[in-house]
Amino acid sequence: MTKQLLFKTLLVCSVQAGSVFFAHAASAQNTSEIGVGLGALNYKGDLAPEYRLLNNRPAVSAFYRKDISVPITLRGTATYGLIRANDADVIGENGNTVPLSAYRQASMKGSLLDVAGTVEYNFFKYHNRRDKVHLTPYVYVGLAGFIAFTKTTGPLPGFEQSSNTLGVAVPAGVGLKLALSRHWNLGLETGARKAITDLIDHVKDQSPAVANRFDQDWYYYTGVSVSYTFYKIRCPESYQSE
Repeated sequence: MTKQLLFKTLLVCSVQAGSVFFAHAASAQNTSEIGVGLGALNYKGDLAPEYRLLNNRPAVSAFYRKDISVPITLRGTATYGLIRANDADVIGENGNTVPLSAYRQASMKGSLLDVAGTVEYNFFKYHNRRDKVHLTPYVYVGLAGFIAFTKTTGPLPGFEQSSNTLGVAVPAGVGLKLALSRHWNLGLETGARKAITDLIDHVKDQSPAVANRFDQDWYYYTGVSVSYTFYKIRCPESYQSE
């Protein structure tokens, strides 16, 4: 495929996507939601190279959603939870602790506060009570800022570190929304946040012999939520004052 043909293909796709977006925007639901969630945070990095279910720690969230069209929702979310990791929990294929983790013997505990702005794409229109389907899956992506309050300890000289880490992360994930009634909704969501830093666990500050300097940290949120929907009634143009 030539560059010219590729450009034309992308242009056509962009125009079609834009037309769908604005067509839906013309019939926007004009609703908004506030809600709270309960779930778990999970950290992945030097001290937890793979996602480990046992590393889940309690987390809470609060959010505001604004429907700007039928499929598109903007959301602002604040999430706070605990995080932890331990080299002793990193098990290799032979059932023993991975050699690097066994040598380092470090552990981390702390908490993390995340504030994110995301765009959600809803696959179905679920707020309309006249429709039979009141359920929709959705995907989301956005940008977040976070501060991690963590302490890392270990037997190696100078390994004990305790400080706050400010950073930026890119959240993305999937979820499910269920309209229980005209106003009340139930949600289920899971997603990953790629942190644009490798300092959450403080391992990068140590010798290259015990730190992976080529891999940045991640953290994950999974939870359920309850939200309340507000409806704004639009005044017909013929009745609006000039």
